[in-house]
Amino acid sequence: MTRPLTRLVVNADDLGLHASLDAGILRAHRDGIVTSATLLATGPTAPEAAARAKEAGLAVGLHLALSTRLPPAAPAHEVPSVAPGGRMRGSWADFARAWLTGKVRREELARELSAQLQRARALGVTVDHLDGHQHLHLLPGVRPLVESLAAREGLPLRWPDARPRPRWLRAPAPALKATVLAVLARTAPRAPQRVRRVSAGGVFEAGMLDEAALLSVVDALPAGDFELGCHPGEGTPHVPEDPAWRYGWQSELAALTSARVKARLRERGVELHTYGSLFSGTADR
Repeated sequence: MTRPLTRLVVNADDLGLHASLDAGILRAHRDGIVTSATLLATGPTAPEAAARAKEAGLAVGLHLALSTRLPPAAPAHEVPSVAPGGRMRGSWADFARAWLTGKVRREELARELSAQLQRARALGVTVDHLDGHQHLHLLPGVRPLVESLAAREGLPLRWPDARPRPRWLRAPAPALKATVLAVLARTAPRAPQRVRRVSAGGVFEAGMLDEAALLSVVDALPAGDFELGCHPGEGTPHVPEDPAWRYGWQSELAALTSARVKARLRERGVELHTYGSLFSGTADR
């Protein structure tokens, strides 16, 4: 009997935010299992990161950003409610509060999302999918704007809907965040015509995706098409846009380049893909 096929995109977030993160992402692609990355189009290292990714043959999507003190892609005076003072709000929670209390204008948000896509393309990126930095694209009211952009541009969309698992109990804060996102994803209305949602995991493991955790994720993959989000980097960089941010970037890089992980993927018959290859029918590697 033929085993049902599992096709997996391994996507590294935050390309263009910091040189050390860019270096880790590119190494995880060159030496490991990362097949895709998403670019913060207004990140401080975005131009160089986009060029290096293109040279390396790394598929790149757009990491739509509404937080982390990044500058807007649209002129700041056109989107003052999205980027007060010329910068995005400091955190996902700050943006969510502002959005849910009516402090962010819908038309300005739509303008900024489109401008970020235009900026990525101006940097030479052939954008192959969309996702949201800190998953803010799942917020009520934001989701329709992102899905409208995805439908208009014919781009697939990350959909972080992973079901809670027993081992999540050991880390209540990440478990709560991952569960809330899964509920938002699973209770959202049916996708509009031409919007292709790809089921995604890695929210609970974000920042702590070491080898043991990655092997556990691989072992739990069912048949179907999935994305695994990850955050490789080199060292322990200080990110000025988010000074308190501390992830296990180096541990994730080690896991993503691990020979054991590569062997487990082969044993389980998991095909590695990009978003582009998911919808063209050819494996990435």
